[in-house]
Amino acid sequence: MELDPEDSVDAIALAWLRERPQTPVDSIGIVTRLWHAAKLLGDDRARLLREAGADAATLDLLSTLRRSGPPYRLTTRELADAALITAGAITQRVDRAERQGLVTRSAQGEGSRRVDVELTDLGHATVERLVDAVLERELALLDGIPADEFEQLSGLLRQLLSALHTSLGDRRPGHVGEP
Repeated sequence: MELDPEDSVDAIALAWLRERPQTPVDSIGIVTRLWHAAKLLGDDRARLLREAGADAATLDLLSTLRRSGPPYRLTTRELADAALITAGAITQRVDRAERQGLVTRSAQGEGSRRVDVELTDLGHATVERLVDAVLERELALLDGIPADEFEQLSGLLRQLLSALHTSLGDRRPGHVGEP
């Protein structure tokens, strides 16, 4: 494939080839575009959530509980594992969501370290509203991709993630750019 100097990502590859002709630049066309797309999508999602009075951490917490199915309850350990964050970080998220009336927290028995977190009616309504807003917006952003290419792109990205998990392990990122 020929590189287009008018394309900002191709221009990066061309600059490296000019400065260091031996530099392998083939990955730039994929990885840099993925980073740019992730940044644009992440920023757009953050803006949408901010306008809705929420943030990505709250959406992640509420969505994890909602996807767990009735009774929409998980332990703090299960939540931390799902979000790939520490117990302290999940406690902060739960504290904030509890103050907002989105979840309730209950200890299981005296002396037990197990704490269950459950969606409240307000939390359930909030996650329904947020998920609809986010997914509708993201689908609209992808609207310019023809249906057959949409499915092809989805399949190619599935393959890419599978290859990355094979090479890097089965770590799932919390948010774009987080370690």
